[in-house]
Amino acid sequence: MPLAVYILGLSIFAQGTSELMLAGLLPEMAADLRVSVPEAGLLISAFAMGMLVGAPVLAVVTLRWPRRTVLLAFLAVFALTHVVGALTTSYGMLFATRVAGAFVYAGFWAVAASTTIGLVPANARGKAMSVLAGGLTVATVIGLSAGTVIGQHLGWRAAFWAVAVLSVLAGAGILATIPGGKGASGDGPHLGVELRSMINPRLWLSYGITSLTTGALLASFSYLSVLLVDTTGLDPAWVPAVLALYGAGALIGITIGGRHADARPFTVLYAGVTALIVTSAALAVSASLPVAAVVLIFLLGAFGFATNPALQTRVFALAKDAPTLAAALNVSAFNVGITVGPWLGGLTIGAGLGYPSVAWVGGAIGVLALACVALASALGRKGVETLRTAQSGEVRSAA
Repeated sequence: MPLAVYILGLSIFAQGTSELMLAGLLPEMAADLRVSVPEAGLLISAFAMGMLVGAPVLAVVTLRWPRRTVLLAFLAVFALTHVVGALTTSYGMLFATRVAGAFVYAGFWAVAASTTIGLVPANARGKAMSVLAGGLTVATVIGLSAGTVIGQHLGWRAAFWAVAVLSVLAGAGILATIPGGKGASGDGPHLGVELRSMINPRLWLSYGITSLTTGALLASFSYLSVLLVDTTGLDPAWVPAVLALYGAGALIGITIGGRHADARPFTVLYAGVTALIVTSAALAVSASLPVAAVVLIFLLGAFGFATNPALQTRVFALAKDAPTLAAALNVSAFNVGITVGPWLGGLTIGAGLGYPSVAWVGGAIGVLALACVALASALGRKGVETLRTAQSGEVRSAA
């Protein structure tokens, strides 16, 4: 695996830490900025807003720029938003920096994904994407807790400074390892070609699978902390450890998924989504049992993230002439799931169905995802059979 792929994974770790760490810093931020905790929580929504629209917009704007230049520019802006955020005393300014930082982070994801695909042979794409996405998984395990500890002991602004420094270090690594041409293979993509490649129903079905699978996971994950305390009965002091265990499961899952995503993408998707459905249902039933709940949360991370490499590489297989735009829209698809899954889970909590109900929501979304996987698999087999029939006809005509 090229060193550049690991450097890109480090870059995602730095930026992903910023995405996750606010969950542990909200009380301190609210007190310092003199706003309510719910208002401080909107800073998390601000990040989601930037992520949702940033990837496709920046992918189009920077399509003809050298990939290394784009990655460095995005990282520089991301670091700058954190410097400004660490210095400002204005809630409005901090909100704006969160949107701007997420905007370029989404663009970085899209370009990093297409660059990673270009750096490795076709049969190693799944493994490479697991390294890239593994940066966010490591941020879940280490970055979230480290950012929270830094914020608690040195203030939330110190956590922002730490992210800025990490981003600069990642930028130095990119400067040293990423080729300086138009792309990893030196080619220059064209917007018209990429847009035409988007006219593919199977590609949009793949985006739907990405959104549904992500929503199935996030419906449960977003409320794990309160579920562990209010339903499972754990002491709040144990919650970070259980979330770290979830992250460890995610890291194991994404590593295993990455090893098999290239050769057997649909096997990975079928197995991962099915296991996610079963785990979600089991968590809904067993949430009040501490040992069972902890084990199931570990499995939730493992199965939820095992599908990630296949979800990533699938779009490149379906849109070979549009690596940048295909990756960008997949980033947006992930963020649709990140937004909708917790919202649906929140509806059941608001209806008085209790915190275990979010796991039932996750399972239901997973069933829809599994149906879409089955449809995509059937369409893929039909396409292969059509191609074989056409090739057979050409051979007979030639004879």
